[in-house]
Order: sequence, then structure tokens, then C-alpha cells
Amino acid sequence: MSGKVLHYYAGGNTAKGYISLYHSALRGLNRVFLLQGGLRSDKSAFMNTIRETLSAEGHTIECLHCAYNNEWIEGLIVPDAGIGIIDDAVPDIGNEIANENLQITILESLKTTKNLFEHHDKMQQLNVDIFAKLQKAYTTFAESLKAHDDIEEIYISNMSFAKANQLTNELIDLFFGEETAEKTSNVKHRFLGAATPNGAVDYIQNLTEDISKRYLIKGRAGSGKSTMLKKIAAAGQEKGYDVEIYYCGFDPNSLDMVILREKGIAIFDSTAPHEYEPERQTDEIIDMYETCITPGTDEKFAAEIERTTKAYKDKMKEAICYLAEARNMIIQLEDLKCIRNSAVSVGLYGIVEEIKLILKQNK
Repeated sequence: MSGKVLHYYAGGNTAKGYISLYHSALRGLNRVFLLQGGLRSDKSAFMNTIRETLSAEGHTIECLHCAYNNEWIEGLIVPDAGIGIIDDAVPDIGNEIANENLQITILESLKTTKNLFEHHDKMQQLNVDIFAKLQKAYTTFAESLKAHDDIEEIYISNMSFAKANQLTNELIDLFFGEETAEKTSNVKHRFLGAATPNGAVDYIQNLTEDISKRYLIKGRAGSGKSTMLKKIAAAGQEKGYDVEIYYCGFDPNSLDMVILREKGIAIFDSTAPHEYEPERQTDEIIDMYETCITPGTDEKFAAEIERTTKAYKDKMKEAICYLAEARNMIIQLEDLKCIRNSAVSVGLYGIVEEIKLILKQNK
């Protein structure tokens, strides 16, 4: 039986710039293999091979996707072995690992290259242009967030906070009652999706596929969805349950999902760009608009909502275009390296066997 593979992002392109949650992904590990040098595409393929090998033998794997390129992964976590395998191209990953005081094994590429000196100036210019495109994307995402905030303001000013608080407290009581886990909560901070060169991507279905009870939150921007999720996460942590907190890949100050695996519960924002409808008998909708927003708000502010929504979507599309341009430049930079032969695959067998041995010892 194949093992469970969880897909998520530990870093994201957001309206606040590039945000890393690698400190949480690395927490609890004992050792990290840092893949140094070589092509990112090859390192991604290397990690995918390890994922397929270990998963086929029934082991749980966490697959960390790359927000800069939809085709790449940039990290693997093998929780039961306490091991991570991370691409050294992940921004500031060296400091992240050092902060967690982890044992590091550097696995360098043994690939050969052409004389990079002949491409030095072009490569240097590409690095400058990539940085500029990413900064432009972040600035444009911030402009989109401003329009989104304008939409939120409409609904916040027409919201019953008392009803929102009552609904939240009812859910907390339903989820936990008087029970406590009588242990220290293990809290994981992740992105369930990301703004990518191909647009918004999410892994809600993968992350919740073995969760028995899912709550799909409907509503509008500013109708209290994120605040509700924050309070539920805090309650779970206070009662000692393990909590998976998933942030919005666009606005990292906002939550999109909370998973309580020990309780078999997932509750998530099910509005665009990750809009889902109930597909299981146990799925349940929580409608924040119907419960908490003054009736007729959509109709009363229709023109203003349409205008600000258009501004928000237009800026999102523009920012995605900048990400796509940056991605294409990153690929050009990879091509200029002219790396031949196989990448870090020299160390593939040794890593897999070492992980298997640790897993066997930990049984």
C-alpha cells in the first residue's frame, strides 16, 4: 500500500513579498540533506524519485512545492525519519536550517559545466532582471490586496460581529467540547497553495482527502472567515491538539484552512480562488454571508463591489504575468549553466537506504 503524500508550500509569492514558513517545515527534524549546486529542475527530479521510492513502500512524505515554477518541488520531509531534503536555492534556507540547529549534510552536484565565464554578463543580467520582475510582482500583488481590502470594508461595515462570534464559539464547542488532548500541541504553519506563474494553485483536496469531516466556509471578503479560523486554531492549540494552520498564499496575514487530524476535522475557506462544493455526504457548508452580513448588502453596493472586484482581479492577472516572466528567465538561467550528466543522483541510493534504515530503527 502506497504511503500518504501531503502536498503544500513552505514559501510563497505574496502581497507582502516572498514569505517563508520553512521554520515550521523544518521543526522537529534531526537532519537535513541540502542539495547544493546544479540545476533546480534536476534537484526537483531527484527529490521526486526519492518520494516515489519511499511512498511505494508505504512511508508518509511531505512534498514542498516551488512557488516560482509549477513543475518543480523544492523540498521533501520524511517525518517518521526526522529527515528533510531541501534545494539550497530556496531563499535564505541556510539561515532557516541554522536557526533550527539541525545536522546538515551537503550533497553537491557532480555535474560538469561549460565555461560559465563566457555567459557571465548575461547570467548576471538575468539575475538582476529576475529580481526586478519578482519585486514588480510583489508590488502589484500589494496593489491587488488594496482593492481586496476595499471590498472587505463594505462587508465589515455591514457585519454582525456578535453573530460571527456566536457561530465561532458554537463550532469550537462542537469540535472540542470539554475535551483536552492532555499534551502539548504540535502546530504546523503552511501554505495550502500559492500564487504561481500558472495562476493560483491549491492542494486542499490532497490535504483533506483522508479527513472524515470537512466544513466548507462560504462568504465574502471581510465576512469573518479568517478570524473564525484563527480562533479555532487557538482553541485547538490551547486544548493540546495538533493543529495544521494554512495561510493564504496571497495575503499571509489571513488564514485559509485549519486541520485537526486527531479530530478528523478540516475547516477551510471555500471561496475563489479555491472554491469547492460539497462532494461527500459528510461535507457541510458554513455560510458567513447568510449568517453574519446584513441582508441586501450585495445588491445595495453592487456597483462599488463590481468596480473594486475588477481592480483586484486585473492587478492579480498582471502580477501573475510578472511571475511567469520571472519563471521564464529562471529557466533561461538554468539553460546557460549548460550542466551535462546526471545531477545529485550519485547520492540517491545512499540517501534512500539511510532513510530506510532510520525508519526501520524507529519502528
